[in-house]
Amino acid sequence: MRTPRLEIEYCTQCRWLLRAGWTAQELLTTFTAELGEVALIPGTGGVFDVRLDGETLWSRKEQEGFPDLAVLKQLVRDRVAPERSLGHTDRKN
Repeated sequence: MRTPRLEIEYCTQCRWLLRAGWTAQELLTTFTAELGEVALIPGTGGVFDVRLDGETLWSRKEQEGFPDLAVLKQLVRDRVAPERSLGHTDRKN
């Protein structure tokens, strides 16, 4: 297994594979050298959880919704490359 390992567990009943795939693509595009692996994990029961090396970064049930991609990128960046700027994603309105 390559590290760090990012997992996106998504609900197959809710048909969230495309959302999980898009999220994985965006994170892999942003963190090309920092992520060792991104795994899509089928689940049920409305799950959409993002974990990095076992640590939950986002849980749809706990946060009551899907992550904003900019926020998710910041959460990942803070753990895999804290010194790295995300450009416009880091700017506050």
